[in-house]
Amino acid sequence: MDPLSQIKAYKDSTVAMIESAISMDWSCAFFTPQDLYCLEGIPYAKMSGIRVLDQHVADWAEVTPLGQHPLSAFDIILMRKDPPFDMEYIYATYALELAAKSGVLIANRPQSLRDANEKFFTLNFPQCCPTTLVSRSIEQLRAFWETHQDVIFKPLDGMGGSSVFHVDGQGRNLSVILETLTHGERITIMAQQYISDISKTGDKRILLINGEPVPQALARIPMKNELRGNLAAGGTGKVVSITEHDRWICQEIAPTLKEKGLYFVGIDVIGQFLTEINVTSPTCIREITQETELDIAGDYLRCLAMQL
Repeated sequence: MDPLSQIKAYKDSTVAMIESAISMDWSCAFFTPQDLYCLEGIPYAKMSGIRVLDQHVADWAEVTPLGQHPLSAFDIILMRKDPPFDMEYIYATYALELAAKSGVLIANRPQSLRDANEKFFTLNFPQCCPTTLVSRSIEQLRAFWETHQDVIFKPLDGMGGSSVFHVDGQGRNLSVILETLTHGERITIMAQQYISDISKTGDKRILLINGEPVPQALARIPMKNELRGNLAAGGTGKVVSITEHDRWICQEIAPTLKEKGLYFVGIDVIGQFLTEINVTSPTCIREITQETELDIAGDYLRCLAMQL
């Protein structure tokens, strides 16, 4: 996971998982990528025990140094490091893959974390998605806008709604947006037909545990004059029941999620369309559990225990 100083415990899904693990009498420790190393083909990390004291204060955790341990000492390791998805992230998945070879259950599976870019991965399910183009060609991206007029342009490696642009029929600033996002045609980006439902019903985060959807989701409603529903971008969360169409989307992607060992996933649905499949560190457990009686973190951990 990320360093504790970077985490807001009261809203953090990883901390919710830690609390559930402790309540189930699991032995629980954590480490950051900086604590991880490999020696003679064996992955190790500098571990710390953790106990959640008060999720609403700055010093929310009691930490106990545990020293250096091989990752093989654990039954389950959760990979909950936030993006950026850079080479250091990839190196960490290599180390976790070595641990998996020794019998440790890594969730989500390291190779699948590398394979499943959270935006590009949706293209495996075109029947669920809005009309989409992935390209670095400004000519192709401009032609896509000319065809559809109302278009969202976004980087493939963004999170929290960062660097997302909406270009309507007037095409204001289209050239500079495409030049900036593609870094002069050196970086591949995504273009999607704009879905107007975002302003009414929001961007719905649906959590899936081993391919099965949690029955309640978090609809993230954008602020006035804002196109992004992400909570990090100021969106307002509203807990809603998932629809039959939401369930259909989940059924379409579930076999692939299970095959790839993507045990905990958060998909984003706007209107009738799948827009992202978040696999690195999906959030929104806190927001949903605060308004329901669901034990999402506990259900996830019990699911993992059944895989052992």
